[in-house]
Amino acid sequence: MTSKTNTFNSPQSARWGRALSNFKSANHMRRAKRWLTPGMGIKRWFALFAACTFIGALGFLHFTWTGPLHFVATRWILWLNNFTEPEVLPLWVVGSVVMALSLAGAFTAITMLNRSLLRSVGTDPGEAVNVIYSRTTLARGPRVVAVGGGTGLSNVLSGLKAYSSNLTAVVTVSDDGGSSGRLREALDMIAPGDLTDCYAALSDSPVLARLLLHRFARGEGIEGHTFGNLLLATLSEEQGGLGGAMQEIHEVLNVRGAVYPATTQPATLIARLKNGQEVRGESHLADWGGGDGSAVSAGAVGIEEVRLEPPNLPTLSAVTQAIEGAELIVLGPGSLFTSIIPALLVPGIQAAICASSAPLVYVASIMTEPGETDDLTLDDHLRMIERHLGRFPDLVVVNNEAVPSTVQARYRETGAVLIAPHSQDPRIRSSLRHSPMLLSGHAHHDPHKLALVLVGLLSNGHSRWHSFQSRSKQG
Repeated sequence: MTSKTNTFNSPQSARWGRALSNFKSANHMRRAKRWLTPGMGIKRWFALFAACTFIGALGFLHFTWTGPLHFVATRWILWLNNFTEPEVLPLWVVGSVVMALSLAGAFTAITMLNRSLLRSVGTDPGEAVNVIYSRTTLARGPRVVAVGGGTGLSNVLSGLKAYSSNLTAVVTVSDDGGSSGRLREALDMIAPGDLTDCYAALSDSPVLARLLLHRFARGEGIEGHTFGNLLLATLSEEQGGLGGAMQEIHEVLNVRGAVYPATTQPATLIARLKNGQEVRGESHLADWGGGDGSAVSAGAVGIEEVRLEPPNLPTLSAVTQAIEGAELIVLGPGSLFTSIIPALLVPGIQAAICASSAPLVYVASIMTEPGETDDLTLDDHLRMIERHLGRFPDLVVVNNEAVPSTVQARYRETGAVLIAPHSQDPRIRSSLRHSPMLLSGHAHHDPHKLALVLVGLLSNGHSRWHSFQSRSKQG
């Protein structure tokens, strides 16, 4: 008993208590500020409530003083006056106290009524402000389409969701390795892995996001699969493909924005190398055998171009509509040949991006992708995008924060090296936008720093961009 008492009274416990108290206070302040965010539809109704309450009080006072309740009001006032001495405290103070207490009671009743209503429809009252903020303020955010796959796309989405709910992720689905590859082979479906990552990134439910990414470590048949992959496989099997289940998925997973596959038909990525040989399947690029039994990767030989088979792949109309209405189109960050370019090879997506007047932004990779982009420079990445898409990126976002030597050494052990954030091409140099975006301890982009840069490009340069576009068309 003594040890417990000492523990709870220790300086460390006191510090933890103060830290917890400070955290709760900061959390309450954040909620209060969010309630006052412009566009929430809260302040106007609160002001109307206050005005109506004041006018109603004046009307009631007039009614009681001039109507049949005059006698009751007089008795009430005389009774309240017994609680103070006019020489010590003015009589009107008593009325003010009673009015304040009644208003506090009214606000408490309204608050508890709202909490009861929210609980009855399955909404946590503590999260009500976040739900309203998401559906009002964020609904007026910029329309952004992000194209790619892997952790790069999910990272940029997790950062952008703090600024807008008008997000559309167009996800590469040609992966044929790991859990996705097994499900593709067993069910003849599109690869679900990168879709799962994006759904988790955009889900407004932390619990669902965690469950989607849960990977089974045991169990015959399900070992190695994530819950999200199995969920998408189930919906694909039930609906005859994921194309018809998109709306249901967005509603079930409470997604802020939309996530769509680049194509609804299974496709195989084929890379043609500089020596004329071909590698089938993106999972084989890094461990390609060279055709003669030698241990060599496709990136070491050099990838000339990639294509999808079959070539005329369909895409959802929602994808092309999102691209047509986009204010910003983002490519990457992510693996050039296995995450970004495969989505650009779908004819509908390619045509929509080339026809769009929205600025096309490429988020440059920080490191090379072992076995894929070995020895490729920043200029090489951009020329590959132009070659496969038919349009050169208008802006290139490049990290200029130094990657620690210890981090570089760790990545070098896997075959990845730093990509110099510079260009020798005048056309590319004019489109570069440098900014510190490094995730501490890694050679990846920090989602929040990257999102801030992208939103800043749009908000600061939006009018200038359209002015430039107009002048270009006139010229």
